[in-house]
Amino acid sequence: MQYRMDLSQYKAGSLFDLGPDFSGSSPADGRISFNNYYMEKDGKPFYPVSGEFHYSRMDAARWEDELIKMRLGGINIVSTYLFWNHIEEEEGVFDFSGRRDLRRFVSLCAKHGMYVILRVGPFDHGEVRNGGLPDWLYGKPFVVRTTDVGFLRYVRRLYERIGEQVRGLFYRDGGPVIAVQLDNEYMHSSAMWEITTGISNEWINKGDEGEKYILALREIALESGLTPAFFTGTAWGGAAYSPRVLPLWGGYAYRPWIFYSHRGEHPATEEYIYEDYHHADADWADDFDPPYPPQDRPYACCEMGAGMMCCYYYRFIYPYRSVDALANIKLASGCNFLGYYMFHGGTNPLGKHGAYLNEAQVPKLSYDYQAALGEFGQVRESYSRLKSLHFLTRFLGDRLAPMETVLPEGASSVDPRDTETLRFAVRTDGSSGFLFVNNFQDHLNLPARVHDRVRIETAGDAFDFDISLAPEENAVLPFRLDLDGILLLQASAQPVLRTEAGGRITWVFLEPDGMEADFRFETGAEILGDAGPLRGADFRRFTVRWEGREIDVLLLSREMSNRLFLLRDGSLVFTEAALLEDERGGLRLETTEPENTLLCWPPERLGVSGRLRRLPDQGPLGAWRAETGEVSLPLSVHPSARHKYIFSLPEWPDTLKDVRLRIRYRGDIGMLFLGGQMISDNFCNGDVWEIGLREHREALKAESPVLTVAPVRKGAVVTAETAMAARSEESLCEIGDLESAELQPVYELEL
Repeated sequence: MQYRMDLSQYKAGSLFDLGPDFSGSSPADGRISFNNYYMEKDGKPFYPVSGEFHYSRMDAARWEDELIKMRLGGINIVSTYLFWNHIEEEEGVFDFSGRRDLRRFVSLCAKHGMYVILRVGPFDHGEVRNGGLPDWLYGKPFVVRTTDVGFLRYVRRLYERIGEQVRGLFYRDGGPVIAVQLDNEYMHSSAMWEITTGISNEWINKGDEGEKYILALREIALESGLTPAFFTGTAWGGAAYSPRVLPLWGGYAYRPWIFYSHRGEHPATEEYIYEDYHHADADWADDFDPPYPPQDRPYACCEMGAGMMCCYYYRFIYPYRSVDALANIKLASGCNFLGYYMFHGGTNPLGKHGAYLNEAQVPKLSYDYQAALGEFGQVRESYSRLKSLHFLTRFLGDRLAPMETVLPEGASSVDPRDTETLRFAVRTDGSSGFLFVNNFQDHLNLPARVHDRVRIETAGDAFDFDISLAPEENAVLPFRLDLDGILLLQASAQPVLRTEAGGRITWVFLEPDGMEADFRFETGAEILGDAGPLRGADFRRFTVRWEGREIDVLLLSREMSNRLFLLRDGSLVFTEAALLEDERGGLRLETTEPENTLLCWPPERLGVSGRLRRLPDQGPLGAWRAETGEVSLPLSVHPSARHKYIFSLPEWPDTLKDVRLRIRYRGDIGMLFLGGQMISDNFCNGDVWEIGLREHREALKAESPVLTVAPVRKGAVVTAETAMAARSEESLCEIGDLESAELQPVYELEL
């Protein structure tokens, strides 16, 4: 099909500073601030990419490596909830030890060069018991989430204790904490008081005091030592707004909460339709309806779905390609602050008196969330695909951030079930920009796009794009992009990053699946090498010269781009495993395979060591083999009773970083016990259930874990028609059995 966009009448909007409520200076890091379009660092555009990681939902021994993975995945801000009932489960007894050691977690973020947003509540939700409020608040003589002096007295005590933990770690002190979120979804959502669930089903107050409540929390936070450069608040669903708080948005296409009352198929959602979130006269297909002129604040996000939990009534295998497709949509729609929930999954701690601290609709312990990084550090396809977009915002964010969204006519009203219309949008400054294309739709299969034509006309030029795109793929295609003084007029390939490693300027691009890469440079540019499509190859390099300037272009396939890691010195490493780089540049490989091939640029970047040996170069890239001794871990399974299984595990050597128990089963809920205590649980959705065992290694030497499968019961009926009010359940059929189980070694190799 033929499409046309006319940018010849483009007019830029007015830019203005948001003032002292949205700025701060660091003795170590300069000044950050906001205008109504984007965040600035020392007066220049800065593109934030935030990933949610709940520190108290993970054993502290895992924190550092998982933060390193996030940094190498392109995350530059770590956002984390501070769940009140994890901190003060018993009234007056505060716990900041172990996995609750907030100061250590924030200090690790600083060590690895990432900013921090503290989401301090008092109400968080996060699928935690009571939304994070301690049980003991229920019995107090006031209503929570109000400006009642009794409630605010307890909030002040909480904030003061948090302030003590992070003293000296705010941006103004040279620390990493740049922002604090006050409450969560105030006046929009709530949670059940779990101590009454199933009896009175009583809900926590969602709030009705608007800005008054938010400003009261802000004042208490500042007085308690919580002194960030700016405060944030969730903005969707009619949540309370204050002009002194940065409104943050989000988007979820997979919505388990609709199944609390709904039955049937999940509808296709509007999340994969391009919008314009920065103009007052725009039409919006979703619930974006800010209580302020949208052009007066940056469009920024804190909760773009980077996964989703299974709730009891909605279980599904999350499509990992939905995540970078959503990021593409948000970028094109004007977002200048990407924020993912959850970027890293976790496991809830057990309450001090045996209570489970997750809410009732989700597993009691697991909060894997099918996130980009799993509950035990598993690297998902979404993590691998997101890196290329995050690198784009890092290296081209200063150009992208001032650009405005321009949509083709009718773009925001495209029906999510429409499989015919090409979905695209442009961000532009009137003469240059990026064409965004998306071919993913939740809960619907879109066909491949084949030779759609998009013509973009500016006041001085025209650009014709031939769009072919595989199902579930998305792309960002540049026009009039300056590459170190050489003008790339347009390309059917996505820019990824720039590096000077190896002493040469190299621009990395990826060829989206289904696309045939094509580069058109300004007249007179000389191309040395093959600048055509890959056509089955993984990568290709060519050189461009123009008037004394010279750059290299490294073109990658989508699969090759997924393996790309960018190191601190600008070097590139390609591996299917998880690469870890410490603050001094030391490299480690976390892998489930005893042998791994790595490619790198420059070719000699990986030096020879006991674990590495050189292979013949592959084109411009050096090739290396990382090896370790293979560890075999036999697992014995013994059925012990109906729906119960005992696992007999061998001891594993100290050389292993972790061991994951991988289970496939049929049933309703899987629960793994060790010494009579549940250590993991899972709502069956047909996928592999993985459990990291390293925290339980010593206990496993003395005890064997027991798997209990709560079966799916068909035709189940509870009867109470007996003497003494006795009740029992009877069913026509039960399905609950173990299909397979294995132990997967996790190796770590120092490179």
